[in-house]
Amino acid sequence: MNDIRRTILWVILGFSLVMLWDKWQIHNGRQATFFPTPTATAPAAASSAPGGTAPAASAPASTVPTAVATAAPAGAGQVPGTPTAPAPARERVEVSTDVLKLSFDTAGGSLVRAELLKNVDLHDPSRHFVLLDESAERVYLAQTGLIGAPGLPNHTTVMAATPGPRQLADGSNTLEVRFESPESGGVKLVKTYTLTRGSYAIGVKHEVVNAGSAPVTAQVYLQLVRDGNKLPGESSFYSTFTGPAIYTEAKKYQKVEFKDIEKNDAKFEKQATNGYVAMVQHYFASAWLLGDGIERDIFARKISNNLYAVGMISTLPAVAPGASQVAESRLFVGPQEEKMLESLTPGLELVKDYGWLTILAKPLYWLLDKLHSVLQNWGWSIVALVVLLKLAFYWLNAKAYASMAKMKAVNPRIQEMRERLKDKPQEMQQAMMKMYKEEKINPLGGCLPIMIQIPVFIALYWVLLSSVEMRGAPWIGWIKDLSAPDPWYLLPVIMTMTTMLQTALNPAPPDPMQAKLMWFMPLAFSVMFFFFPSGLVLYWITNNILSIVQQWVINTRMGVPPQFNLPKFR
Repeated sequence: MNDIRRTILWVILGFSLVMLWDKWQIHNGRQATFFPTPTATAPAAASSAPGGTAPAASAPASTVPTAVATAAPAGAGQVPGTPTAPAPARERVEVSTDVLKLSFDTAGGSLVRAELLKNVDLHDPSRHFVLLDESAERVYLAQTGLIGAPGLPNHTTVMAATPGPRQLADGSNTLEVRFESPESGGVKLVKTYTLTRGSYAIGVKHEVVNAGSAPVTAQVYLQLVRDGNKLPGESSFYSTFTGPAIYTEAKKYQKVEFKDIEKNDAKFEKQATNGYVAMVQHYFASAWLLGDGIERDIFARKISNNLYAVGMISTLPAVAPGASQVAESRLFVGPQEEKMLESLTPGLELVKDYGWLTILAKPLYWLLDKLHSVLQNWGWSIVALVVLLKLAFYWLNAKAYASMAKMKAVNPRIQEMRERLKDKPQEMQQAMMKMYKEEKINPLGGCLPIMIQIPVFIALYWVLLSSVEMRGAPWIGWIKDLSAPDPWYLLPVIMTMTTMLQTALNPAPPDPMQAKLMWFMPLAFSVMFFFFPSGLVLYWITNNILSIVQQWVINTRMGVPPQFNLPKFR
């Protein structure tokens, strides 16, 4: 029974780590952990010519457009939705606030680059982090336009940028950027972006002006376009979800895999009157937000080789000749800071994906954030949080270690019994059960307390992996970034040593093969920690050290002097 108890513990530990590691790879549509398939190169960036395929002009409100695409390469022929009148020259318009530096393309007034001024590029700390981009290496854009009637302005229509300030002035809280299309299909589209100081949420207003002689019914589409490439520098040992996400009140948070879009097998709610669409990656996200009560059709589709789109379509009331209609929306482009996301719209904080343990992860993050508000250091906040969790589970751990101490006390007798009755397994099992009953020992007594804690510590693991606050956050000395592996590998070495010490303090299994396994498995699992973020390794070290101290104290109190059971590999 002693052997069974240890086997169960190792199976639980192994399953937990593998679930946190390989399951992510499979769940996120990736290949095996150690042999990832090479990813395709990024599609070529859209050229400066306003060609390409426009949204299907005749698509009804309930139908996702059949070709909502990014601008095509130069030389593409004339397409539906492209103005026939001479268009202004295409150009880039750059604007900036205290947190964002944005680049708009006058083709459609599309947002083609977003630089986050409060976040550095970890591969080049001298540069800011770029989320949206249109380059030879990457395509990630926010586009909008009109469909519903022939020739309406869309994201390929070259617009004129209205003159005005391009940088948020001191003492001012807002900055407006305005694009106006030429008349096309009897309609003129005026698109206005409103940037706010300290905010990653951008107001986007579409004003549809009917310059014709007949009423016009138009639909506004809002879409995010992204290539399906793996993120640069993403670890092969762990990964988080990258791709489209859709939230509605009815279906809640729905992740959409690129591979499912590829196979036309993506499952998500197609119509709603609330929610948002988003593109999600580790630490950052973009999202189109519409107000509640506005009917919208939702789509996610492949639009070209390795290029995918997720978006919404909403229908405006009919616009009479000489009149106009306005559609209000917001575009979020920024880091996954939980409190900020919660303040923007219901469910947006779910882009910070904690997986199936969200119900435990959210309060753990709340507590971690409160500790940081006091300690002002995320590394020490992690240490403090683990200490509080160990205190909360003190009595459960005490029962587990007490059971281990009792097992350790009778271990010499068990060894002698196994040797004496090794040829009589049935008699040996009966004798062991009798001994357990006389000594009031539950061989599985150390398992249940540990099993209860496993979901909590897995949830904490997700919190530390998902929180953008760890990105670039220092701890002490050489640890300059808790989201990156230890550059000197000191923390993984310490973690391995504490794991071995913890193993040595446990009673050695009577079976020689299991005794060897008891040492091999911690060493094998420790290898992974050389590639894990240092914040996660710090969490495991703290937990190990506190567990060793508690085990040492309990063994001493029970009259079982701590001793090191070193392996015998002969």
